[in-house]
Amino acid sequence: MNILIIGATSGIGRALFEKYVSEGNHLGIVGRRTNLLDELQLQHTYNTFVFAADITKQDEIEQAIHTLCEKLGNIDIAIVCSGIGDLNPSLVYALEHPTIETNVKGWTFVIDTLYHIFEKQGYGHLVAITSIGGLRGEPMAPAYSATKAYQINYMEALRKKAFKSYGHVTVTDIRPGLVDTAMAKGEGLFWVMPVDKVVDQIYAAIRHKKSKAYVTKRWHVLGIINKNLPFFLYRLL
Repeated sequence: MNILIIGATSGIGRALFEKYVSEGNHLGIVGRRTNLLDELQLQHTYNTFVFAADITKQDEIEQAIHTLCEKLGNIDIAIVCSGIGDLNPSLVYALEHPTIETNVKGWTFVIDTLYHIFEKQGYGHLVAITSIGGLRGEPMAPAYSATKAYQINYMEALRKKAFKSYGHVTVTDIRPGLVDTAMAKGEGLFWVMPVDKVVDQIYAAIRHKKSKAYVTKRWHVLGIINKNLPFFLYRLL
């Protein structure tokens, strides 16, 4: 298969790259850090293409996507892993702004671009790594939880759009809980899952073309409870 991963130089994106490339798939990968991209390409020269780009720079990320599509010939699966978020209980706008620029503006442009590519191809599987953090507003990280809620609803809209277009495009929303990466911030974090276990479950969800999946699976139960908890109780947590 030909697979494109946006945000492949660290965390879940890098682990997914390593899993797919080890199976002999052809990968196009995008990230901001040229040195890490070059490192990955050197390790897998025969089946990896790289392009350094920042998701918040529209011209740059558009060129990256179209260049890698040309090199691969077609795309079977595109996985969008790019995202940021900071703890910001004091509501410092300088911390909120980059999260909005990345998780909403940049992310939306990438998702739309990939969806149009799949529509033109007549097939394809679009995957986004959102977050269980998007199910409720979180005062420790307001912009992160709000932007992830945006992503969850956007992916649902695209699933409905794909269904009404006779299912030529498959859309999957992956909602991780806390994962042992640099994105997991704060003290006393609950149920932090190892990256390898999370990636195995993401891989399975993609293979089975799930519409949405919580990873790891135990987070599904917590997600249902959290989403339906009355606010007068939720505010006490």
